Amino acid sequence: MDFAITFKPDMPIDRILRLAQQAESAGFSYTWLFDSHVLWMEPFPLMALIATNTKRMRIGTCVTNPAVRDVTVAASLFATLNLASHGRMEMGIGRGDSSRRVLGKKPTTLEYLEEFVRTFRELNAGKSVDYEGVPTRFPWATAGVPRVWVAGYGPKALRTAGKIGDGVILQFADPDLIDWCMGFVREGAREAGRDPAKIEVMSAAPVWVSDDLPRAREHVRWFPALVSNHVVDLVSRYKPEELPASLTSFIRNRTGYNYLHHAEVGSDNANFVTDEIVDRFCIIGPASEHRKKLAALAAVGVTQFNIYLMSGEEEKTLDLYAREVVPHYRVTASSND
Repeated sequence: MDFAITFKPDMPIDRILRLAQQAESAGFSYTWLFDSHVLWMEPFPLMALIATNTKRMRIGTCVTNPAVRDVTVAASLFATLNLASHGRMEMGIGRGDSSRRVLGKKPTTLEYLEEFVRTFRELNAGKSVDYEGVPTRFPWATAGVPRVWVAGYGPKALRTAGKIGDGVILQFADPDLIDWCMGFVREGAREAGRDPAKIEVMSAAPVWVSDDLPRAREHVRWFPALVSNHVVDLVSRYKPEELPASLTSFIRNRTGYNYLHHAEVGSDNANFVTDEIVDRFCIIGPASEHRKKLAALAAVGVTQFNIYLMSGEEEKTLDLYAREVVPHYRVTASSND
């Protein structure tokens, strides 16, 4: 299993760079950034800086969307960064949540996302595409095609991830829900004639290492509230029997969501989130409980665990994972090969 971190780009830039270096030294393989250009800083200059200040870590968006930037702009940004980083860029992409909704817009369609990914790959491969009737090519794009990770929750989005994604992004650390999601990912892969076993699987969630469970829960309670935005969208588009109650029932007492406090510790957005949901969607408790849950995630196919590093005491979290989780888990995984 690879380990990753994701930044919400609202902290001082120098600190982002120090944390990325700390994570790389601790054995983390990826640094991802949220892409919500109104709420937080623009991720692309930050990714350039992270590439300059690290040596091995792969770098990408978690997640961008097809609507905020023209596909030629997005493809050019990634192709340029791929040259600068010597081929270390990857793209996480979804239909669009906060970066769209904060501007009063809705997420895009899966069809538009799929076409965006196709064009993105061809431009990064140096191939010519028909862009609105004009043959368009990046002759300088020579660093390869960044891998594409597709985020989703519902059956259609998950099938799309299986159809076109090099990886799938699942925003929770609940092994049972991830197992449910992977059924649709595998269906989409098989329908497209792909081998499902070759698709990478990311579980993304915040963590808090501590014996003090009440305090731990308060630091990560914001996360299920973030997930609830996607669940509300799902409930509006699917019949109740098409979705597991373990995913949908927790939004019953949700009264609203203020995107100006998106992914914010202590926000009122999370008032409806119960302890039980926090415990399922996040990883909290002593290091032994983190290792136990990571093993359960690996058992359902997770290949990368991505810490949403935005719950406070980020340096301490990385240090604890470096000493008590990452080495232990990798040794355990190796011994089971």
